[in-house]
Amino acid sequence: MSKLIARFAKDESGATAIEYGLIAALIALAITAGATSLGGALNNKFSSIATSLSSAGN
Repeated sequence: MSKLIARFAKDESGATAIEYGLIAALIALAITAGATSLGGALNNKFSSIATSLSSAGN
């Protein structure tokens, strides 16, 4: 029984999987934040272009 507990305590594969999961979550969060920022900037630029085109047509 003590060998089983010692082997379980030395096993780090679960910790590695959790670390990879946390890294993946942080990368996903960074991509989401970047895409949101880029989307807002693109929306502002296209609105500006639409306004310019609208006023040029009149």
